[in-house]
Amino acid sequence: MSDTIRLTTAQAIIRYLCAQFIEIEGEKTRVCGGGFGIFGHGNVTCLGEALYGVQDKLPLYRGQNEQGMGFAAAAYAKYHLRQRFMFCTASAGPGTANLLTAAALAHANRLPMLMLCGDAFLTRLPDPVLQQLEHYGNPALGLNDGFQAVSRYWDRITHPAQIIQSLPAALATMLDPADCGPAFIALPQDVQGWAYDYPVSFFEEKNHRIRRSAPDMAEVADAARLLRSAKRPVIIAGGGVQYSRAVAELTGFADELNIPVIETIAGRANLTATHPLNIGPVGVTGSNSANAIAAEADVILSVGCRLQDFTTGSWTAFSHDARLISLNAARHDAGKHRSLPIVGDAREGLKALRDAMAGYEAPMGWTVKAQGERAKWDEYVADNVSAEGNRPNSYAQAIGAVNALCDKRDRVVAAAGGLPAEVTANWRTLDIGTVDVEFGFSCMGYEIAGGWGARIAQSEAEPDQDTIVFCGDGSYLLMNSDIYSSVLTGKKMIVLVLDNGGFAVINKLQNNTGNESFNNLIADTPTATHQVGVDFEAHARAMGANAETVANPGELSEAFKRAKAADKTSVIVMKVDAYEGWTAEGHTWWEVGTPEVSDSEKVRAAHVDWESARPKQRKGV
Repeated sequence: MSDTIRLTTAQAIIRYLCAQFIEIEGEKTRVCGGGFGIFGHGNVTCLGEALYGVQDKLPLYRGQNEQGMGFAAAAYAKYHLRQRFMFCTASAGPGTANLLTAAALAHANRLPMLMLCGDAFLTRLPDPVLQQLEHYGNPALGLNDGFQAVSRYWDRITHPAQIIQSLPAALATMLDPADCGPAFIALPQDVQGWAYDYPVSFFEEKNHRIRRSAPDMAEVADAARLLRSAKRPVIIAGGGVQYSRAVAELTGFADELNIPVIETIAGRANLTATHPLNIGPVGVTGSNSANAIAAEADVILSVGCRLQDFTTGSWTAFSHDARLISLNAARHDAGKHRSLPIVGDAREGLKALRDAMAGYEAPMGWTVKAQGERAKWDEYVADNVSAEGNRPNSYAQAIGAVNALCDKRDRVVAAAGGLPAEVTANWRTLDIGTVDVEFGFSCMGYEIAGGWGARIAQSEAEPDQDTIVFCGDGSYLLMNSDIYSSVLTGKKMIVLVLDNGGFAVINKLQNNTGNESFNNLIADTPTATHQVGVDFEAHARAMGANAETVANPGELSEAFKRAKAADKTSVIVMKVDAYEGWTAEGHTWWEVGTPEVSDSEKVRAAHVDWESARPKQRKGV
């Protein structure tokens, strides 16, 4: 019996992926859930041939745009807490180029995604080929090399045998808590079809595990000494808490030590809204409650956070004297801004730190104060989302209407523009891990495509729940075609299109820095000589979705009930005001570049006002 099998490179890649499994909560499943693909000359003949025979093992979802495919893959991985991933395959040239933004999103958010992309012929015999970029002094340099900046693992296969090393290394990267991110494998068109005698053992089933790195006990001891000294401690809970499946450990730690918890955008659903120690979201798009106690805290325990500027208020949210402890699987994150690091898994780190903190409890007065701040914030949010009175339609009202009617396990997806801030501030978390606000890369277009990917994942585990997408008109116009994808595949979504006439949140920033409205709202675009509104309802219907336009939050509520009862994707359109109704509270300072010199008195005054907060900024490293 031969101990080798002759396969093409493409066939071997797909056979290997079919053999990779992971055990999640006692259930064995393929670590790769399938893929998203748009075929072209760079991947259809060989990779397409290899995928055809394994449709039952690795279902291939036909995308409408490669960027959307990548967003869907990222949302799928986020739903599965980075324990499963999807691949994306694109042809050589523009098809692959379209994946670049999605790869950057996955990199910024530390999400696994495997890209299998066509490349120019290794032999160069037919050069230059269709869609090839020629660099006169470097014939080896091509478009795919651009992905090195947005990939955690990158390789170009120049011989079939190379995948024996490359594929395990790519999977190890995608499943590593510290190095997790996208993997890119360039596949020259001729190499895809070349055959090799692969060892049969390479295709044996492998069961992967997510590594849990134990913390160094000396680091735990140092952190415990500092935390014990705290009179006003606070915990910042980030997305890493969920990826580590450490929500129970975080909750138990906070409960036992009576320490208030504030959440990042990525960690928005670590605690439910009603948990007594949940003081709210922190930072630029946060809450008055969380920001008030962050400003007074003397010791801050950051768990699973990368401490992005929207969390730290560009490092003005905390006192200059506050000390930071960072528990993170990634050394890079654990040491930011002179933090006392605990490098290790969040769950194991919290267990060890809890043991080391036995007998400690935060002063009751501090916790009661934090809870009082949260109560005041809850009152503000209740009023902010209310449709009572003669108020203009707002994002907050739409959020409140959906929040009141959705099931606790429905998944909420938002990204970029004004909606991430509004969802973060106003959404009351009903259950753990149900909120996906993509703000690591703040990427327009993620909303609908990400909703599709999330729904594919959700339908595997929670088929009776809904995926709810909040999308602005700007993001809708940028990328909407996966409404059609969701209809084609029977992956129902509920999409709220909130139309404020352009890029209203950037117009708000423009105005807040003293600038006149220019080129953001359609009405203020000088080259838009024909002011034409988009019929989003008709457009969505043309892609096969249910769709309706509503005039106010009351009508939206009734439309949402109909969408919940429907068996296919529903799109609900409502106009919201571009100037009024924004959440006015809960913000910290955010550093943006403002003109130091200008002919405009308003711009000069705004610059002085903006810079007046700079003395609060911690000087980190």
